[in-house]
Amino acid sequence: QVQLVESGGGLVQAGGSLRLSCAASGRTFNFYAMGWFRQAPGKEREFVAAVSGSGLTTYYADSVKGRFTISRDNAKDTVYLQMNSLKPEDTSVYYCAGQNPRFLSSWSRETEYRYWGQGTQVTVSS
Repeated sequence: QVQLVESGGGLVQAGGSLRLSCAASGRTFNFYAMGWFRQAPGKEREFVAAVSGSGLTTYYADSVKGRFTISRDNAKDTVYLQMNSLKPEDTSVYYCAGQNPRFLSSWSRETEYRYWGQGTQVTVSS
């Protein structure tokens, strides 16, 4: 089992920045694929970003490219999402997710990920 705990959410003005963290515990973390997803009220959960176990390969949704950066520190069993130039439409609950890459056929599909955190709220005011 892998346990994931997100932190770092909050209220920020448009144009501001936040850094989310996702601390993992349990099985070996450093080869798991990790992703960030988000869900706004009344909407389906959507893919934000993903990173390979080594941290060398990253994927982003078009809506966040150039503004968000996903990274990981395997020594700390933690994955990060640096969010810059935030917009009101970024307001969502952000979830961290993990999966053994052997069982991952799509980095952006939420059903591919087995382990999930409880989510952290990000609110961007205009």
